[in-house]
Amino acid sequence: MLALTSTTGKLGHATLSALLTHSLLPPSQLIILTSTPLTSPKLTPYRDLGIQTRPFNFSSPSPSSFSGITKLFLVSTPEISLDFSDAAKGGRESVHIATIRTAISAGVKEIVYTSLAFGDESEAGVMRAHLRTEEFLKSLKEKGEVEYTIIREGLYNESWPLYLGYFDVEGRDERSEIVVAGDGKVSWTGIADLGVGNAVILADGRGRWKGKTVVLCSGEKRSLREIAGVVGKCRGREVEVKVVGREEYVEEYVGRERERDAVEWWSSTYGALEKGECDISDPTLEEILAEKGIGPKSVEETVKEMLS
Repeated sequence: MLALTSTTGKLGHATLSALLTHSLLPPSQLIILTSTPLTSPKLTPYRDLGIQTRPFNFSSPSPSSFSGITKLFLVSTPEISLDFSDAAKGGRESVHIATIRTAISAGVKEIVYTSLAFGDESEAGVMRAHLRTEEFLKSLKEKGEVEYTIIREGLYNESWPLYLGYFDVEGRDERSEIVVAGDGKVSWTGIADLGVGNAVILADGRGRWKGKTVVLCSGEKRSLREIAGVVGKCRGREVEVKVVGREEYVEEYVGRERERDAVEWWSSTYGALEKGECDISDPTLEEILAEKGIGPKSVEETVKEMLS
């Protein structure tokens, strides 16, 4: 049995949808672990297909949620505030580790974890909890306690507004100059495409991916300046990027009423972009998509859709 967390989130939903759309696993072999009330209409279509639904919460994982499960698709918690202020209260890895320990105690034999496509020694705040979770899984593998696959997911096409100075897509962001703390090429990747890649890895029965760190990303690479150029064309006016130091970046967005802890944490991302951590050449995802007759969705297309 395969259990999936965070299926009401973007990546988890895309993965579950791909499993079903491409008939990679029968619904009877799937379990949704969710913090959504089990009576919610959101879950009705899945139950109607024969998918089990069980309660799950990162803050208090219960062994009963994992009963009978052999493989777990663990999407990292979205509670990024756990990582703020240098994770003084314990970063996101703390809840990942608690969930992993609980799952293993209940009999889970294999964990597929969604990490992020930054470097192995990244100083980006967004990557720290992922690296610590990865190391924990590797230590368990060495002790023979569990099998793992780590999937480093490419930076989402859909996340460009966050990187481009918290760009306001739904409102009227009239800035002609966007302040960022660094720039570099990024292998932007559509969430739906990542869902297909994840689903194929989860459905594999030959052990092709076990014990590996797999990078899923598009071959398309665009800098923030290039993204700003696409935004400008969509808005009918020029939009430029201004690169500043981290302190100036933080003050810029705190002045725009962003939470200081969040901005300070996020500002470290730009150093990773400048180092080329997200400028990745790996054919794995595009090969998987080609096998399914799918072409990767470009970030330009995503930008245009979001601004239309």
